[in-house]
Amino acid sequence: MNPRRRSRLREDLRPNAARWEQLARTHGTPLLVLEPHLVARRLRQLQTALTGFGVHYAVKALPHPVVLSTIAICGGGFDVATRGEVDLLGRLGLPMHRCIHTNPIKKPADIDHAYAAGVRTFVVENAAEVQKFRGRPADIDVLVRLAFRNPAAKSDLSSKFGVAPAEAELLVKHVLAAGVRFAGFSFHVGSQSSSVEPYRRALQHTLDLADHVEDTLGVPARVLDIGGGFPVSYREDEPPIGAVGAIVDDVLGRRRHDFALLCEPGRFLVADCMTLLASVVGTAERDGQVWHYLDDGLYGSYSNVMTEDVHPPILALEELLRAEAAFDPVTLAGPTCDSADVIARDYPMPALGIGDLVVSPMMGAYTAVTASRFNGIEATPIVMG
Repeated sequence: MNPRRRSRLREDLRPNAARWEQLARTHGTPLLVLEPHLVARRLRQLQTALTGFGVHYAVKALPHPVVLSTIAICGGGFDVATRGEVDLLGRLGLPMHRCIHTNPIKKPADIDHAYAAGVRTFVVENAAEVQKFRGRPADIDVLVRLAFRNPAAKSDLSSKFGVAPAEAELLVKHVLAAGVRFAGFSFHVGSQSSSVEPYRRALQHTLDLADHVEDTLGVPARVLDIGGGFPVSYREDEPPIGAVGAIVDDVLGRRRHDFALLCEPGRFLVADCMTLLASVVGTAERDGQVWHYLDDGLYGSYSNVMTEDVHPPILALEELLRAEAAFDPVTLAGPTCDSADVIARDYPMPALGIGDLVVSPMMGAYTAVTASRFNGIEATPIVMG
């Protein structure tokens, strides 16, 4: 972990240390502490950086009711991809007219279900998907999903979804032939890229394609959806959201008012809204290195290490409560009886004993949602903090 990043985190988190220690005593560990005001703060940051964009939170990142309600109260909308996500928003009484359905592949019954709930904007990425909209109500808007490969991203979504820009005009023709209302284009440059330049390339190509389609087919692209994937700093510093905003301003220029602009952030809005508190439950020495076994691991809240190759920061609570101590490389492992359940190797930590608490901030996105109950271990509880 970058020492400067760790030092800044230590200073930022220190005011919370005593409260987290008390929460651990009250509820036990492992424990996820949710702070919804941080979601509101992140949403304001995004709205400032991406002026004029409709923000549609990717529900899959963390579908906690308090998070969803916070986003709705702050004026945000939602990006849904499944029947379950549609139903969750409906049960909470959240505004369905602020939803877009971005799953490029879906059952006709799922389209019916989302439409009945109030969703009117959908995404397609191939001719077979277009045919699922033939004969449907005229108030449906369809976005054509474009693929812009980004192997440098942790999750290159264009490797699974999207039509190549060179083939997009033909797909728009399929949309028009099916009697569907073509609304515009969407793309996703991938999640956790260390550079924001892919947004420049994708946005410029999309603008050029929109102009070409209007010239050749006579239909304007009214909507541009730049997706999500905005980078978040975990153990290393990543580009700030303002860098994405600067690229958008530069590429769009005066043309930004020609389109309804959308984005689909997930991780960016919720990564820092949850903190994991875990305890050391065992210590051993293996091959000359100290191993500490925690009561949460890769099959639990640290599941993003396994599923995304994303590595959250880990600090000892003692670092936050008292003066800095010496650090030695250790291995941090989870509680299951699986040799794959190793959270971090050669990771610098101060001396730890049985029962000591460790703190992992940045645990809001793709952690609890991708956790399992492998080995019969219950899901980590979430409490308001």
